[in-house]
Amino acid sequence: MTDPAALPVRPGEDPWTEAELAAVRGELEAEIARLRGEIASAETELAERLSDSVDGAGDDPADTGAKTYQREHDLALAYNTRELLAQSERAIERMAAGTYGVCESCGQAIGKARLQAFPRATQCVKCKQREERR
Repeated sequence: MTDPAALPVRPGEDPWTEAELAAVRGELEAEIARLRGEIASAETELAERLSDSVDGAGDDPADTGAKTYQREHDLALAYNTRELLAQSERAIERMAAGTYGVCESCGQAIGKARLQAFPRATQCVKCKQREERR
C-alpha cells in the first residue's frame, strides 16, 4: 500500500494519515460488501421473475405492462448498484496505486475533505461542476 502522506492534498490541507486513509478504505470496503449483497439479492429475485414462464398468464395488458415496467425498474437499479460497486472498487485500486486523490480531468488534488465526504470521487469540485454543466 502507498504511503498515505504521499497522496495529494489541496493547499491548506494536512497530509493523509494512516488512520484517515484506513477509515476511508474501511468505509469503501463496507460499501463494497453491502453492494455485492444487494446485487446478489437482486439477481436472484430477477432470475425468479424471469424463470416463471406462467407469471402473467391471463393478465390483461395493463397488468403485463406494470410487470414489465417493474422488471425494467429492477434492472435499472441493479445496473446503478453495479456502477457504484465498480466506482468503490476503483477507489481502492487507486489507493493501492498511489493515485487516490488525483483528479482524473485536470490532474490536480481532489481534496482530502471531499474524499472523506465522498470516497468514490474521481474529480475535483471544479472539474465536476464543469462536467455537470455540459
